[in-house]
Amino acid sequence: MTALDAAAPAQVAAPPSAADQWMRRMLRLPDEAPRATEASARGLVERSLAISMARCLLTYVVLPFVVPVLGMAASVTPVVGLLVGVVAIIANIASVRRFWRADHRYRWHYTALATVIVAALCWLVVTDLVGLLG
Repeated sequence: MTALDAAAPAQVAAPPSAADQWMRRMLRLPDEAPRATEASARGLVERSLAISMARCLLTYVVLPFVVPVLGMAASVTPVVGLLVGVVAIIANIASVRRFWRADHRYRWHYTALATVIVAALCWLVVTDLVGLLG
């Protein structure tokens, strides 16, 4: 601690806004829960985005070309897409919760991005279910 650090006044955290409180309730984050670090939030976001990216690569690049080359049935594609899609949805929701637990300054920005990603993944999961059941 330097002399400048000792002379700086302690910052008091502003109380959470009504919107922040509502979102914390939606995410089922208890007030007494320990805070997450920003580094752990970023790490989980990176993993969840990588899973979502892997799902898209599998669906649109790997499976349409590899499955026919290997002579596998086309019914494999929806099963793999469904499994990876569900994992990606769970990972994205977990990363949003971690951003909020960390009280990250970009928590609203990331929540909006993750909402779009989860909505797209939900659409793909439904499409895969229709493919399996139809």
